[in-house]
Amino acid sequence: MKTNKRKIITAAGRWIITFFVAFVILFPLYWIFISSITPPGELFDRPIDYTPDHPTLASYIYLVSYAGLWEKVKNTLIIIGASLILSTVVCVLAAYGFCRFKSRGINLVFAFMLASMLIPDVVTTRPLYDFMRKVGLFDTFPGLIILYISGILPFSVIVLTNFVKEIPMSLEEAAAIDGAGFMQILFSITMPLMKPAIATICIINFISCLNNFFTPLYYSNGISVLSTAITQLPLRDNMYSVPWDLVSAMGWIIIFPIIIFVAVFERRIMDGIMAGGIKS
Repeated sequence: MKTNKRKIITAAGRWIITFFVAFVILFPLYWIFISSITPPGELFDRPIDYTPDHPTLASYIYLVSYAGLWEKVKNTLIIIGASLILSTVVCVLAAYGFCRFKSRGINLVFAFMLASMLIPDVVTTRPLYDFMRKVGLFDTFPGLIILYISGILPFSVIVLTNFVKEIPMSLEEAAAIDGAGFMQILFSITMPLMKPAIATICIINFISCLNNFFTPLYYSNGISVLSTAITQLPLRDNMYSVPWDLVSAMGWIIIFPIIIFVAVFERRIMDGIMAGGIKS
């Protein structure tokens, strides 16, 4: 009896903690959503109304009509799409090279890449800003794509490298004995086995790129993306007031794809991270 009571109390405690954590995480998301569909004149009503009396999509329509939402979506898709494709190719090849080829130079490059993750972006902002202007990459799609890739490269390479270490060398040796060349081994044997890790990296990098606020804000003036759109929202009547309904609508537009991705691919994300973090 004591054992059953202890199990019930433990299970009840877990559920209470789970509901509490879920509430702390989900309630701000719910508040952003209802603020985006609440008319501006009702946002600060007293007492607080947790369900809008007159829900409307006027904020979203206003963003499409006057804030250039579709252009920001297009720019975001171009930058993130190119960054994901190029970074995935580079990371897969780099991970395979770091794992299968050993030398002092390769180990030094890998250590340097790990050390780059410890440097805050703010430290390199000024010299990198000057460099981007001198080489003509400031406020350009290629420049932003390169910066996005540089930001997601180290973590992706580390995860994929640890994943490649779990693939037995005997598979590649057997293929080599059968006459397969290096490229055949890489693309026909190793890469198919890396699909779970590659999918995980693509999902995580998509979320990271979509949330990237600092890079497009500092290294671009004319190219606007969703993450910086909140700083460029048009004012309505009072030039000194913050259009919180538009801020909430834009915030929800940024958050919603991330929620969908995490909900659909949550299991694959966790499996890929665990598979890529077992050994180093």
